[in-house]
Amino acid sequence: MKTKILICTILVSILLTACGAAPAQPTATPVDVDGIKTSVAATLFADAAGTATEIAAAITATPEATSTVTITPTSSIIETPTITITPTETMCDDMIFISDVTVPDNSAMSPGQEFVKTWKVKNTGACSWKTNYVIVYGWGDPEGQMSGQSTALTAEVLPNAEGEISINLKAPTPLGTYHGYWRLSNNNGYTFGTPLSVVIVVQ
Repeated sequence: MKTKILICTILVSILLTACGAAPAQPTATPVDVDGIKTSVAATLFADAAGTATEIAAAITATPEATSTVTITPTSSIIETPTITITPTETMCDDMIFISDVTVPDNSAMSPGQEFVKTWKVKNTGACSWKTNYVIVYGWGDPEGQMSGQSTALTAEVLPNAEGEISINLKAPTPLGTYHGYWRLSNNNGYTFGTPLSVVIVVQ
């Protein structure tokens, strides 16, 4: 912009000098009008080019980089403590079935036949089975009790020992298959252990 003002000032000074009448009429200095035009044009072109360059630079200027914030999620998993329960007392009366000693399941019987059913069992409790412990009927088919009565043990069975317990039974007279399940009961009437099965086929 300053260049434009300077050029205009020079042109005005030249024009005023050319138009003024000097009394002594000194020798006029020839003015190179074409040169001035060329210079003015070059200056205007350069100034315009510079302005265009500035505008282009402003348009194509690389925007300032913005900072990126990274958020790291925190763990939401809560560890559950492991709780171990240790039994503090062994059950006094308990029992497991080992095998059938006599009359295995599905044995054939005649109507009304009497028989002795014997099981081998193991005392898995902490208390001894006394002779006041009894074998009692639990459940089964109609007539599954097979006319048997509650029977007391004939010998003591110590903890962790195996023993044989028996009961006298009688087969029903109608033909068919019969199921009966018996339990051990202590002197307080508490039944415990594996149910002991009797399955016969009357034919």
